[in-house]
Amino acid sequence: MAWMVLLLELLAYGSGVYSQIVVTQEPSLSVSTGGTVTLTCGLSSGSVTTSNYPSWSQQTPGRAPCTIIYDTNSRPSVVLDRFSGSISGNKAALTITGAQPEDEAD
Repeated sequence: MAWMVLLLELLAYGSGVYSQIVVTQEPSLSVSTGGTVTLTCGLSSGSVTTSNYPSWSQQTPGRAPCTIIYDTNSRPSVVLDRFSGSISGNKAALTITGAQPEDEAD
């Protein structure tokens, strides 16, 4: 199962340099069904913190992006609890525990 994160929204309030920040992430990751995978995203300058309000979106072929994590580790009610968000070091992290084929995204 291949993974590619399409969108991590980082709102850098008060930095005054939002347009100069570049988000960095792995191009893709693979995990077996039932396995656990953690994807991370960082910033080209500075650290990701909860005040950046990191959020993660999933997009599957032919569908609009869907928010799965917002405000670091909050989930919309329709998102299963196998998805969790955190800050790891200076990066935002998305962990999927018990990955399923329908979790795959482009």
